[in-house]
Amino acid sequence: MRNRPASPTRRAVLQRAATATILAGSAGGLLSACATGSGSGTASPAPKGTVSKDNPLGVPAGKPLEVVVFKGGYSDEYAKFDEGLYTQRYPGAKITHRGIQTVGQTMQPRLVAGDPPDVIDNTGAGRLDLVSLVNDKQLMNLAPLLDAPSLDDPSKTIRDILLPGVVDTGTFDGTCYTLNYVYTVYGIWYSKPLFARHGWQYPQTWDEMMALCAEIQKTGLAPWTYQGKYPEYMNDPLLSMAAKAGGMELITAIDNLEPNAWHQEGMTAAVEAIHEIAARGYIMRGSDGLTHTEAQTAWGQGKAAFIPCGSWLESEQKGVTPAGFDMVVSPTPRLSAADKMPMTGIEGGATETFFVPAKAKNPYGAMEFLRIMLSRTATRKFAQLASALPSAVGAADGVALSSGLSSVRDMVNAAGKDVFIFNFGGWYAPMATEAAGATGDLLTRRIKPAEWIKRMQKAADKVARDSSVKKYKR
Repeated sequence: MRNRPASPTRRAVLQRAATATILAGSAGGLLSACATGSGSGTASPAPKGTVSKDNPLGVPAGKPLEVVVFKGGYSDEYAKFDEGLYTQRYPGAKITHRGIQTVGQTMQPRLVAGDPPDVIDNTGAGRLDLVSLVNDKQLMNLAPLLDAPSLDDPSKTIRDILLPGVVDTGTFDGTCYTLNYVYTVYGIWYSKPLFARHGWQYPQTWDEMMALCAEIQKTGLAPWTYQGKYPEYMNDPLLSMAAKAGGMELITAIDNLEPNAWHQEGMTAAVEAIHEIAARGYIMRGSDGLTHTEAQTAWGQGKAAFIPCGSWLESEQKGVTPAGFDMVVSPTPRLSAADKMPMTGIEGGATETFFVPAKAKNPYGAMEFLRIMLSRTATRKFAQLASALPSAVGAADGVALSSGLSSVRDMVNAAGKDVFIFNFGGWYAPMATEAAGATGDLLTRRIKPAEWIKRMQKAADKVARDSSVKKYKR
């Protein structure tokens, strides 16, 4: 029997958030925004100041600004710092700051009443349903922000300085309504000093990975562990290898529910590669019974060499990671040199969703605040405080970073435009559930690769045939 979690991990929440904004028209959501009945997009125009070179968005002088930030893993200190930058530019503006955890519960009544704050960080397990907000015309079009000059280089717009996929993640039917501030990427983590002591080099292909695992095992160390009670973590290296092998054509076929898409050569080879870890005994004994934090802690204690995770791992393990462990992350190795994507390609997307309500009293000030958040001064401060990478190009350049965040930055820089993400898990929940369960069974050797492929194809075909399920296309 599969061990299914009672509550989502941080990884699951982040990955759903990375694809949730693509679901325009969906009836589902984590928290319904409730229909207003009047369509808030018809609100009276908000006051606007004089547009100038120094004030391209037309922020009205002295107009108050209310900012609501999700106070979670990244805290809200970075937002307070950014509010200080705002008041430096607009000394007469009074800022009201709120750091909260129950965003949906707290903000929903104010949105329904037509009295929202000016900026909302819509993050956390109880966040508002963006699709409902878009359908109810509750959100401002952020085109003025995207087309505004960046603070550090006016020759470049905000749109120009955002990392690949950030604008797309916040876009519904051609209109961008959200700014996703944190760039989350997925890879394979290891201790840099451990590898240096043994003279190990991170593998570039899966054959090299298997050869290295054999060497690691000779030392008495387990080559791999994973978050066994949440086996979806291992789907990241699996899907990354498949994507690199088959390119965007493979990803598109999977997401678009094309017939026999799961039988593509790149996908079957990736499943066989992940199964090989278990078949060769390269997984730490008992990993399948561990939670995400238990597995990560065991890995940090030196009981295993590799663990798959997203870029939040260093921050999440900050309190228990031994001094000198110096974790780093690298992209999943390629299956072969014939892959359609380079080794540097990575799975990633933008999260931590900010938006401006349509009935905000100071929407131009709100967009200016978001513009300030993307300045070098602000993004560097965020990287230092939160140990995470903002979604702007070069956001952490020149900052003294921890080993983990430094490797995340280097991985993003090396990837360039070769950043991808599968959407099927966010679009069709039953497929995400089946993928996690099938991978759990694969790693515990209850099924073989052919059965994994069969199960996923069956789940995809069931969704494709169900006329009651809204379908989406890449």
